[in-house]
Amino acid sequence: MEKTVTRLNNGNLLKGYMRDFSPNRNELTVEETGAAGQHLVKIEDVKAVFFVKSFEGDHEYRERKSYGIAKIRGQRVFVKFRDGESMVGFLEGEVPWERGFFLSKQYSDLKGFFLLPVDEDTNNIKVFVVASSIDEVTVVPNQVEQS
Repeated sequence: MEKTVTRLNNGNLLKGYMRDFSPNRNELTVEETGAAGQHLVKIEDVKAVFFVKSFEGDHEYRERKSYGIAKIRGQRVFVKFRDGESMVGFLEGEVPWERGFFLSKQYSDLKGFFLLPVDEDTNNIKVFVVASSIDEVTVVPNQVEQS
């Protein structure tokens, strides 16, 4: 089981554990910490799922959001959510869209994509960004090192 913090579109958080997470399911099952029980959440109600090192995190830590601080671990991406929040990170895997967002039939079943944080010291291991919560995605070209 993986530790997750699920942020819903309404602003609520679910801290708990997930088994067998799949990026193409219509629902997620979150086993909340404590005696809160198990929640079945529709993917369209989810903004993002944060796979975390700890539930507490470090409230004093300020995440660094600059690509220059880490080695390149995939395609650099800027994500702007419908609620105005934004994230930067590295896309895990191939870019799942062509000339727009999720237009390729090959990726039509995907509900989102994984983003690896730029700051490896943050509490987030990776983030599953739900496509329906996104306003805009910008792929930032990786700089080619010159020798």
